[in-house]
Amino acid sequence: MYLYSIAIGWAYVVLLMAVAAKSFTAGVLTFVFYGLLPLALVLYISGRQLRRSRRLAQERLGEPDGADSQPDQ
Repeated sequence: MYLYSIAIGWAYVVLLMAVAAKSFTAGVLTFVFYGLLPLALVLYISGRQLRRSRRLAQERLGEPDGADSQPDQ
């Protein structure tokens, strides 16, 4: 949960950096390369444990995962 507050803070700082850029293009590139891409990578990596635990819980309960090869009747 604390990771999301850090991500929000980081996005705010990068947004302020982008607004203070000299041109519109520099601002957009600053926001994308200092903000969106690193945040997406960090949140994806940190969510890996949660996705893995959900998958293992589904396998233990015997719930279908939607990967069956049989067509619906």
